[in-house]
Amino acid sequence: MIKKIFTTLIGLFIGLALFAVGLLAIAVLTTYPKLPSLDAVQNYQPRMPLMIYSSDGKLIGSYGEERRAFTEIKDFPQVLKNAVIAAEDKRFYDHWGVDVIGVGRAIIGNLTSGGVQSGASTITQQVARNFYLTNERTLTRKFNEALLAYKIEQSLTKDQILELYFNQIYLGQRAYGFAAASQVYFNKPVQELTLAEASMLAGLPKFPSAANPLVNPKRAKQRQEYILNNMVELGMITPEQKNAAFNEELHYERHVQDIDQTSLYVAEMARQELYEKYGEDAYTQGFKVYTTVDTDSQRVATNALRKTLRGFDRGSAYRGAEGYLELSKDTDEDTEEIVGKYLSTMHAVDGLEPAVVITASKNKGITAQITTGERIQLTPAQMGGARNAVLNAKLEETQIRPGAVIRVQKVKGSGWRIAQEPALQGALVALDARTGAVRALVGGYNFHSKNFNRATQAMRQPGSSFKPFVYSAGLSKGMTAATLINDDPISIPGAGRGGRPWTPKNSDGRYDGPITLRHALTRSKNMVSIRILMATGVNYTQQYIQKFGFKPNNHPANLSMALGAGSSTPLQMAEGYAVFANGGYKVSAYVIDKIYDSQDHLKAQMQPLVAGENAPQVIDPRNAYIMYKMMQDVVKYGTARGALALGRSDIAGKTGTTNDNKDAWFVGFNPDIVTAVYIGFDKPRSMGRAGYGGTIALPVWVEYMRHALKGKPSTGMKVPGGMVLRGGEYFYKERQTTDPSLRIDNSSSRSDSDGTIGKPADTDSGAAAERELRPTNVNQDEQEIKPSNRRPVNNTDLDDLF
Repeated sequence: MIKKIFTTLIGLFIGLALFAVGLLAIAVLTTYPKLPSLDAVQNYQPRMPLMIYSSDGKLIGSYGEERRAFTEIKDFPQVLKNAVIAAEDKRFYDHWGVDVIGVGRAIIGNLTSGGVQSGASTITQQVARNFYLTNERTLTRKFNEALLAYKIEQSLTKDQILELYFNQIYLGQRAYGFAAASQVYFNKPVQELTLAEASMLAGLPKFPSAANPLVNPKRAKQRQEYILNNMVELGMITPEQKNAAFNEELHYERHVQDIDQTSLYVAEMARQELYEKYGEDAYTQGFKVYTTVDTDSQRVATNALRKTLRGFDRGSAYRGAEGYLELSKDTDEDTEEIVGKYLSTMHAVDGLEPAVVITASKNKGITAQITTGERIQLTPAQMGGARNAVLNAKLEETQIRPGAVIRVQKVKGSGWRIAQEPALQGALVALDARTGAVRALVGGYNFHSKNFNRATQAMRQPGSSFKPFVYSAGLSKGMTAATLINDDPISIPGAGRGGRPWTPKNSDGRYDGPITLRHALTRSKNMVSIRILMATGVNYTQQYIQKFGFKPNNHPANLSMALGAGSSTPLQMAEGYAVFANGGYKVSAYVIDKIYDSQDHLKAQMQPLVAGENAPQVIDPRNAYIMYKMMQDVVKYGTARGALALGRSDIAGKTGTTNDNKDAWFVGFNPDIVTAVYIGFDKPRSMGRAGYGGTIALPVWVEYMRHALKGKPSTGMKVPGGMVLRGGEYFYKERQTTDPSLRIDNSSSRSDSDGTIGKPADTDSGAAAERELRPTNVNQDEQEIKPSNRRPVNNTDLDDLF
């Protein structure tokens, strides 16, 4: 009887086993063909961040959620490989994807310990899960995982599988892969890891949060000991090495990417362009983008602009807190952590350290926490005028109270003081005149505070800096630099506000009668500019300025166009002036030079339009040359004489100041480089008597161009063919005349030549003037223009209406 029962049970067991094997075989045969293709692992494309560099190879931007540095398996140190295998898969080189022996050992171990103490997922199974599956705990997922692991083992070598794992696995702190983790936790290349450091990192794949040494050092230490014991058991290290590694004191140093802070506006422009072309893939494909700017030029341009903005703001009243942070009402430790995390996202500029106010008292002053975690005390005396903002309810959202975000500055010998970033903003953009390559670009004082790029996005009135385009239109219609235009007052009936006459004025208050175009541009005569526009026609001129890249909707077809009452960005102005600088060719600005993929293969390279080669010629080169010579006089004798500080004879340009000194400009160039500088408040308001193009924008231009032109010969522009020189003036050969003084009067109040006057912009009349500057190294005789119809200039004269 017992024998029969035993035999029956054995038979039943064998039958059930065969049935189970059959079911398993059917499941395998059904599921295996449906497994996903292994393209993702066979042609591994890790998600790597977008990296943007300057032309001299400095990092200026990094974008992407995953920190990863792809590294070949041969470049990982053996000590790290051993530690990971000891931690995750002791029999990695012996199994076929699933470690059956390891599974059995884990089951027995968990049963004897009374709980789940260890798992049995191999490194190959983890690769399968990371690439194709989820982390859900189901039998179906585990079954598919095992089959995928087998399939991967049949397709890849062990080293290829290990390479995938070492580069793909998440290890906390936004670090993916061990190369990135080595930088994030220890700020060193992965090849330099010690046994202690390697065994600590090897504990992260299973518990990237719970065993993170920065968050939970005790748990991380326990995990490290487990791994070191396994390494001893596997004969990878000796017990002595294990003890030394376990007792080694580790120093964690978070890696901070060294990104050039003066090139952030350029990096953002490149990022936007990459995103427009590649979408979200731009942040994951590991593109390496090289731009056209070099960091030395960016540093000089940024410092020059910041210096002027700070100087203007010096002595201004305190404007209050930048914002507020909600502080914890619990413990002081919570407050410190909250403030520390917030400040880690902010950046100091020019020694202006961001800080958060912790306590505030009208009598005792404030306590504030800075980015280092240090708390500083400022007495009312140290706070200066800012003390009036402490707990001042009248200031509402700008008062200094707990949670207020402020700026502080360390003053040598007297501790800390309250400071603030300037409210005045500006932009500088420099272009290669022949190609349009951006050589330097600064879009404001501090990218981190306001990333609005004023060089490319700020549409502001260019004022008199726009006049050269109107004059160029006049030359295209037959005028010459020697053509006489009547510089007398003008009144246009019904063209002003409310239907009143429009009576613009010369900003110097003087009217010289018949005056040549050359002298009129030098002295920025508004009456002459208006009469040129009336003679050429506003519709013609509006079409003509499109040759320089200006859009007609930004420059309405009315007489105020002559005074620069339209809207342009500094970049558009630089592109427009480049046509004069390069002999009449239209080039387009660009910042991206080359794009490489994650394997350092060239993916794309800019093929720019080049003046004299493939760029379209939009104006006669003789027109460009005459405009260049006329604008050279603006530098020699006019409002841009401050540019003579460079000691060069090849520079030209034009200043501009708009109504009530709201916008100040200087756009200057030589045949190689064009630089436009704009200064103004984001919300337009007067800059006062200091806000003239020649006094606030020109010094920025000079400081940058001194660097940009250093060591370059002063050669000037070559005279194009088809020109004759008479009486010191150049003329088109077909227009030469013994009496070149074609006089255009237009003194009466009438419509322009095409029958259209148009409404002037609100900024046309009663505008502020621009002060003429006299460099100390130039005598008065040299400043005055030779022809007798030009009156002497004195140091108190005002020049531009706009």
